Amino acid sequence: MSYRNVIRRLALAACALASASVFAQAYPSAKPVHIMVGANAGGGTDIIARMLAEKYQAAFNQSFIVDNRPGASNTIAADLTAKAAPDGYTLLVATNTGQAIAPHLLKLGFDSNRDLIPVSLVVVVPNVLVVGPTVTAANVRDLVAVLKAKPDGYSYGSSGTGSTQHLAGEAFAQATGTKIVHVPYKGSAQALADLIGGQIQLDFDTTSSAMGMIKAGKVRPLAVMSARRSPELPDVPTMAEAGVPNLVMTTWYGLFVTAGTPPDVVAKLHDETAKILAMPDVQKRLVALGGEPGAGTQKEFAALVKADYDRFGKLIDDAHIKIDQ
Repeated sequence: MSYRNVIRRLALAACALASASVFAQAYPSAKPVHIMVGANAGGGTDIIARMLAEKYQAAFNQSFIVDNRPGASNTIAADLTAKAAPDGYTLLVATNTGQAIAPHLLKLGFDSNRDLIPVSLVVVVPNVLVVGPTVTAANVRDLVAVLKAKPDGYSYGSSGTGSTQHLAGEAFAQATGTKIVHVPYKGSAQALADLIGGQIQLDFDTTSSAMGMIKAGKVRPLAVMSARRSPELPDVPTMAEAGVPNLVMTTWYGLFVTAGTPPDVVAKLHDETAKILAMPDVQKRLVALGGEPGAGTQKEFAALVKADYDRFGKLIDDAHIKIDQ
């Protein structure tokens, strides 16, 4: 290679590095940032994404637009993010439904571990067993007796096949020896609406989605599916306290970006998210949803995602859960 070509390549490399640095420093300024959400408006993921969008917009002085793409166990939004330009202008607020459960059940057009980068843990919330107005059972033991008396006579909703709500319902049925019909929806908001309307009778939703309906008295919580009681629902027992031991289901919400996004941009998003999560008003809003605000490094969140991916894969195999596609 000639001396002139060596100099030319070095100059091009220096320009590329300089451009990447300027890009990272300027981010986000080129265009609005889209936050993809795999569920309908009104559900827990949507609530959290809109809270983040509001704070990002104030911090970066740039538009952040929440883009709801419900369906396929939250993976439509993930698919779009995985295939977007790796420039940080397409973000994803996702849960373990789409990132740790669905890949074991659905044929996806992307690799959730390879094509998306975990940026920051936002919040962890427990799932909660809630019943609609047509169910008179006062507690979980009464409910189990009712379910056993009428196998397949009751149904529960979820935000989609393969969601944490779906797996929580399957795990509950197995643990109690009951049979309950699963009715998948495209999001929690639709499932809760039908629960209130009496089309379904049970739901194993997240507290972030169900808390408003619980506090309004429209649905009734029988047990939280965390290891300890929720401070926002102090009178509601855990599943273990209600007579169903070893049944724990929580849902985390986190921020992801497209693989290949410049590391400086990823770091900037993580650091700003950490600042947002430390804000008193944000902490108050997340705790009011029954959640525990996220913390930790990007590496720690990535480890959580991988651990859940492995854990749910084993649970699905052990329970022989399959989805007809």
